[in-house]
Amino acid sequence: QVQLAESGGGLVQAGGSLRLSCAASGRTHAMGWFRQPPGEEREFVAGISWDGSSTDHADSVKGRFTISRDNAKNTVYLQMISLKPEETAIYYCATKLRGLYGTKFWGDYDYWGQGTQVTVSS
Repeated sequence: QVQLAESGGGLVQAGGSLRLSCAASGRTHAMGWFRQPPGEEREFVAGISWDGSSTDHADSVKGRFTISRDNAKNTVYLQMISLKPEETAIYYCATKLRGLYGTKFWGDYDYWGQGTQVTVSS
């Protein structure tokens, strides 16, 4: 059983930055960040391999968001810059027990955090 806890969300103006953290209670494998805007489906944001050597980002966030991890701290991060109002959402981290790499499909993931709210004002 792995427990994940996100933090770092909040209210920020358009163009601002936030860094989200995801602390894990135990060993984690490949990780992902997803987000769910109000009234919409959950969508992939970024994924990272178990050792941090491979990352993937959604096209919509490439160049602005960066996923990283510190396995010594059992923590994964999502650095977000140039935030847009349409990126207002609950942001979730997740870990998958099978496979080495973060993937885009939410169904591949086995454990999820409770989410952290990110609100971007215009």
